Amino acid sequence: MNLEKLKGIFPAFYACYDDVGEISENRTKELCNYLYNKGVKGLYVGGSSGECIYQNLEERKATLKYVAESLRGKCTLIAHVGAPSTRESVILAEYANELGYDVLSAIPPIYFKLPESSIYKYWTEIMNSTDLPFIIYNIPQTTGYSLSLQLLKKLLENKKVIGIKNSSMPVMDIERFKAVEENLIVFNGPDEQYVSGRLIGADGGIGGTYAVMPELFLMAEEFVSTGNFNDARRIQRDINDIIIALCSLNGSMYSAIKEVLKLRGINIGSVRGPLEPVTGEDLNKINEIKQMIDQAISTYLTVRK
Repeated sequence: MNLEKLKGIFPAFYACYDDVGEISENRTKELCNYLYNKGVKGLYVGGSSGECIYQNLEERKATLKYVAESLRGKCTLIAHVGAPSTRESVILAEYANELGYDVLSAIPPIYFKLPESSIYKYWTEIMNSTDLPFIIYNIPQTTGYSLSLQLLKKLLENKKVIGIKNSSMPVMDIERFKAVEENLIVFNGPDEQYVSGRLIGADGGIGGTYAVMPELFLMAEEFVSTGNFNDARRIQRDINDIIIALCSLNGSMYSAIKEVLKLRGINIGSVRGPLEPVTGEDLNKINEIKQMIDQAISTYLTVRK
């Protein structure tokens, strides 16, 4: 595929529930259209931000379907198909292929501590189930496995491997992965280091806070790509202040994000247990976070002018 389609800002798509906690077609499509109209390059669907490990197979298929119906052919769609078993992952991969997704991606196997031979086999079986290109998802802080250069080199023997979504915190990991294969697409994962990730070699980013403030990440990308590093550093500082505020409340960060989105005119419900909703006095802080986002957007729109 044209790898330029994978360079830029890719929000990690949120789980969209109705008022009783079931997957909502209308709310999923509303979030799709909202993000598309903001100008993002594409979406990463069904990953951590989509609460994938708390959903059954049919629920995950429903979200993949609703997103594809909204945006297939309009922007680049990456389907995260990692699941507890290889069988389920392959089912999701085949379904995403049927729906017209552009790329597949998956975390390594979870729960059991497996040897690299098992991880290699897991990813390879997913890749072999379709003709779609594949992006490795490296997120050691939640899976317990950190992608080794040895396994990466072995996986790259399969031409379907075109990239890595790298969510490990050391920004040096991005540089090391690019050193193995310069043409490998590497996405910065930790939102708090988007600018540094881009400067050390990332081609773009996939992030869990992008969709609550897409304007700021789009401007951060603009500043980096045009060499305006002073404003790139400044906007990253303001983004980090917002992320810290989102994580400071009692309840899941995703619950806080969804409450902020409600104030921005997008209601996608709450979160699914065991993730906890923001409640009580912390709800009063949601408006302050929205104001932080609005103020930062206003500030950097002025800079652009």
